Amino acid sequence: MNRYRGLTWDHPRGRVWLEAASVLWRERGIDIDWEVHSLEGFEAHPIGTLAEQYDLIVLDHPHIGDAVEAGCLQPIESVLGAEHPALARVYAGLSLRSYRWAGSTWALPIDAAAQVSARDATRVDAEPETWSDVERLAREVPVALSVSGPHALLSFFSAAAALGAEPVDAPGESWVPDREARDALDLLRAVHAHAAPGYDRLNPIALLEHLASDDPLAYVPLVYGYVNFATRGSGAPVAFGDAPRIAPGARIGSTIGGTGVAISGRTRVTEALRDYLDWLVSPRTQRAVIPEFDGQPALAAAWNDAEVDAAAGAFYSSTRDTIESACLRPRYAGYPDAQIAGSAIVRAALAGDLDSDEAIGRLGALARESRRHVPEGTR
Repeated sequence: MNRYRGLTWDHPRGRVWLEAASVLWRERGIDIDWEVHSLEGFEAHPIGTLAEQYDLIVLDHPHIGDAVEAGCLQPIESVLGAEHPALARVYAGLSLRSYRWAGSTWALPIDAAAQVSARDATRVDAEPETWSDVERLAREVPVALSVSGPHALLSFFSAAAALGAEPVDAPGESWVPDREARDALDLLRAVHAHAAPGYDRLNPIALLEHLASDDPLAYVPLVYGYVNFATRGSGAPVAFGDAPRIAPGARIGSTIGGTGVAISGRTRVTEALRDYLDWLVSPRTQRAVIPEFDGQPALAAAWNDAEVDAAAGAFYSSTRDTIESACLRPRYAGYPDAQIAGSAIVRAALAGDLDSDEAIGRLGALARESRRHVPEGTR
């Protein structure tokens, strides 16, 4: 029996289908013991430390630069072979590209997500199309931004992307040019000014829990989509839609998320492990197994499958345009820590503790300073 230790995140979307698959694969000669950590741990825990303890690690793409710098992961090309079909499959949006860095692929996408809009359909009939519509709605019903943890910076990136400025991942540059940064802060401020207190401390899961309950919260313009909330067994289903645009027909502004499975440097790669990894991203698994066991697939074929979509309350068709438009975050070594610091700056700006000039100056300095130690090959 080939035994491996895996780490994923503690939500049904992140663990139930992997745990169910472990039962099947134990009969095929591979035993994977999946452990979990919190969403906050998933977003912020140093990847090098995790790779010392686990063989398979479910991670988010901003950690790739840190992993390459630490030399703690095996390239998927080395694990499966550069010509393996798993690397040629079509995944939703930039999911596969998000794990490609320094000439190699460091994780296989198993879950695709992006910041989308979410609403209580009993109070908001249809999602607002533009940011101006969002501001008007915020004057009528309780609306909240997703700004806890790293999400303030991610919402800032999404607003800037709607303005035509994707995050810049280059030495010596600010993440967002000053003009678009100012406009993005203005968009977020205009909505946040009407938000009820307390929601700014909630992570995406908690915000969606509030939308699905009898809480007054009615709409969130940018929050990572969870298919589980579109098909709730208890509570009201949450209606998901596209993220807002600047004007009708303009670009949707969103930032991609999701997860990939990476193989740590300590792992002994066997034929059984290769078969398991291929199975995780096979069309049948992504279209049938993952949706059946509370997961959210990464393969475009699953997102485009009419039966999968119908069973998910039209979650995939309602948000497909957004995930296909979603931009990448920076991935250089040191970025995950800078992401947390950048979010604190955005929150301070939204709270009125920093004016736009000071916030933009601090964000620019942070982007530049956080890259100074980056060695060649991890940019």
